[in-house]
Amino acid sequence: MVAFTLPKNSRVGTGKTYRAPAGAKRVRRFRVYRWNPDDGANPVMDTFELDLDQCGPMVLDALIKIKDEVDASLTFRRSCREGVCGSCAMNVDGTNTLACVKHIDEIQGDVMVYPLPHLKVVKDLVGDMTAFFAQYASVQPWLQAESAAPQARERLQSPEDRAKLDGLWECILCACCSTSCPSYWWNGEKFLGPATLLQSYRWIVDSRDENTGERLDYLEDPHRLYRCHTIMNCTATCPKGLNPAKAISEIKKLIVERRS
Repeated sequence: MVAFTLPKNSRVGTGKTYRAPAGAKRVRRFRVYRWNPDDGANPVMDTFELDLDQCGPMVLDALIKIKDEVDASLTFRRSCREGVCGSCAMNVDGTNTLACVKHIDEIQGDVMVYPLPHLKVVKDLVGDMTAFFAQYASVQPWLQAESAAPQARERLQSPEDRAKLDGLWECILCACCSTSCPSYWWNGEKFLGPATLLQSYRWIVDSRDENTGERLDYLEDPHRLYRCHTIMNCTATCPKGLNPAKAISEIKKLIVERRS
């Protein structure tokens, strides 16, 4: 019988432990994934003990405290700290989320922090988003119209048409949904993934866009769209409460309807 094992360099070891300061009363342990491409070593999980009385309430606050006061080499992305930019997307406590809106008190036991799954790790908690954004660009996520724009004013929508965009425009491209999708893990080079497909539907359903047919033509493909098997991980993990699975199903319905 063939024995299957993980490659040697994929095994995650135990790293350093940084103890809480003497006298700390409300101590929590943060176990953080560490990998440096320059040292040739396997990834490890470093343990940081923090006094929550001296730390903000969010996981991102803890990571910033670690970087500022304990280990300046810790690498992660962050920007707005308000759940708007999507930069601090990572896997916390087994779920893809935004570190800036994840309350430490919501987590039981040690706080486990990993980079987003599926993405190639650049360093520590930073994943390579190059392919993700290339897929996003491939659906041409901008308004396309052949008719001349009205002079001296914008293209107008009815309140009803504008309401169709709710639940779509709020996507911040954090990639939490796509990197939680097994179909995206298995077919990442061809399947566009939940985030890109939701963004595509945002333009398909926009009443001001006049390129619906071409957009659907591009998506009507065994891999770009139909690798979605409605596993629903994308909807379950979205930190903005959006429903990419529904958007994907609506695209499939439009493709069927235009052939009937």
